[in-house]
Amino acid sequence: MNRQWLYAKQPQGKIGTDTFQWTETAIPAPKEGEILVRTRMLSLDPANRAWMMGKTYRDALEPGQVMSGFAIGEVVESKVPGLAKGDIVEGDWGWQDYAALPARRLVKRTTKAPLELLIGPLSVTGLTAYFGLLEVGRPKPGDTVLVSAAAGAVGTMVGQIAKLSGCRVVGTAGGQDKCDWLVRELGFDAAIDYKAGGVRRALAAACPDGIDVYFDNTGGAVLDAALSLMNLRGRIACCGNVSQYDVEKPAPGPMAVPGLVVTKRLRMEGFIVMDFYDRRAEAERRLARWVAEGRIKAVVDIVDGLDKAPAALIGLFEGRNRGKMAVRVS
Repeated sequence: MNRQWLYAKQPQGKIGTDTFQWTETAIPAPKEGEILVRTRMLSLDPANRAWMMGKTYRDALEPGQVMSGFAIGEVVESKVPGLAKGDIVEGDWGWQDYAALPARRLVKRTTKAPLELLIGPLSVTGLTAYFGLLEVGRPKPGDTVLVSAAAGAVGTMVGQIAKLSGCRVVGTAGGQDKCDWLVRELGFDAAIDYKAGGVRRALAAACPDGIDVYFDNTGGAVLDAALSLMNLRGRIACCGNVSQYDVEKPAPGPMAVPGLVVTKRLRMEGFIVMDFYDRRAEAERRLARWVAEGRIKAVVDIVDGLDKAPAALIGLFEGRNRGKMAVRVS
C-alpha cells in the first residue's frame, strides 16, 4: 500500500495534528513517460506552512491533496530513457511512500553522498544558503553578516559560508543553548537569543560596526532591529518570513520601510533558489568539497518514520530542531 499524509484543512493559527489526515491507497502504476519512485527521505521546511496560506511561488495547497514536500527517492520502475531502476532522484512529490511522476518533475542525483546530506545540505537547503548569501548578499571580507534563524537548516549553512568568505558573523536563535552552540560548534562570532527580549540593544552590542549583510529568514522583530543597524549601502537577502507563518494573523510590515531603505541606500532583494539553477552543478561541487574537507559542518536532524512527519513539522515551528529537519521514510 501507498501510505500518505493528506492536507486536511487550513489551520487557524498554529498547525496541529488535525491539519493532516493519514490514508492508505494503492501504489500507482507509471504511464509512458513516467517514473515510479519510492520515497527515501522527506524534507521538512518552513515553506510547508507558507504554502497553506495562499499562492506563493507555487499554487496554494488545497484540502484533500497529498501534503506537498521536497523528497529524495529511489526509482522503482522507469518508462523514460535516462532514468533506471535504482537511480536516486529528487523532486516535490509530497508526504507519501510512492509517486508516479513525469521525468520533467525529477532531478537525477549523481553526487556520491549519504541521503541525509542530499536531502538538504547538498541540495535545496545548501543551495539556498549559497546563492542567497553569495549572489544576493554579496559579502566582502571584513563585512559583518547577520543571520536570523541561524540554528535552522539554511541559517547554519549561511553562517558557515559567511565565515569562509572572511566575514564576522552574528546569528539570532531561540534560546541561549542554541546561541552557545552556534558559537562553540559552528564558529559564529556571536549569537543573540531573540526570546530574551531587547533584540535591538543586543544586536547593537554584537554589531558595534553596524551590519553590512543581513540574511533574513524570519522577518518580524529581528528585521525591524536589523534595519536600524544596517550600514550605508547594506544588502538584505530576503529568504523567508518564518516568524509570520504559523500565526493566526501576520503582523504588519516593518515601519522603517521605505524610510531607512532610502536614506541608507539599502538593497532588499527577495529570491527563490530555482532562480540560480543554471549554476547548480558548480555550487553543489563546492558545497560537497567544503563538507568533505570539514570546512562546513552539515547539521541534519533526522526523524524516523513517515507517520512522524506532522509532529516533526510542528516541532520545527516550536524550535526543537538544529539544522536541517528531515524524515527518514525508508
